[in-house]
Amino acid sequence: MPHATASWLVDNTSLSFQQIADFCGLHILEIQAIADDTAATKLTGRDPVRAHEITLEEIEKGQKDPNYKLVISKGPEPVRRTKGPRYTPVSKRQDKPDGIAWIIRNHPEVSDGQISQLIGTTRTTIAAIRDRTHWNIANITPKDPVTLGLTSQRELDAIVAKAAKAAGIEAPVDTRLEGDREALISQLRHEREHGTHVAPTGTAAAAPADSRLLSDVDALFGKRN
Repeated sequence: MPHATASWLVDNTSLSFQQIADFCGLHILEIQAIADDTAATKLTGRDPVRAHEITLEEIEKGQKDPNYKLVISKGPEPVRRTKGPRYTPVSKRQDKPDGIAWIIRNHPEVSDGQISQLIGTTRTTIAAIRDRTHWNIANITPKDPVTLGLTSQRELDAIVAKAAKAAGIEAPVDTRLEGDREALISQLRHEREHGTHVAPTGTAAAAPADSRLLSDVDALFGKRN
C-alpha cells in the first residue's frame, strides 16, 4: 500500500518528497499530489514503523539529511511453527479412531506415542480405544490409516519396523517359499553331480540344469540368513 504509506510519511515526518517517493516506489509528482490533498482524499495513512518496514532512527537520519536514502528494514522474523502433533484436515478427523483401532489390532507392538506421532491424536484417545472405553467405541471400525488418508504407507512402514525392532520381533518367513527354495537347490545339486534331470514332486519338468542357476536361487527367492 505505497500511497497510504506515503500519506503517513507526508503527514508525520519532514522527509523530502524525493525521499518518500524513493522509499514508496512512487513518482515525486504523486507525493506532491498527496501533500496537496488532491490524491489523498479518503486515504488512510499507513504507519511503516508499526509495519516494521522502517525504524524511527532511519526516519530521523533522513530528516537530518535530505540527500539520505532511506533503507527498508528486514522486518519481523516470521513466526515458526513448533514441532507438534500432525495436522489433520477437519474432513478426516472423524476417521482417526478407525485408523487407531486398525493399528492397535494389527500392530500391537506400536506404542501410543508412535501412533500419536503418526496420526496426530492424543494418548488419551488411543488409550480409550485400547481399553474400549471410548465414548463412540460401538461405531469404531478398524480401517487402514493409509487408505483413510491419515498417513502415507512409507511412514506407517517405518513406524511398524521401528516398533518391531524395539520389541525384538522378526519379519515372518513364508515357509511355503522356503520349502520351494530348498527343493530347487536339492534338485540343481543332484543334476550337477549326476548329470541327470529330476523334476521335484508336484512340479512341472524344467529345462536342463545349468550350474549357474544354483547361484541364482537365492536371488530368486531372497537369500535367507
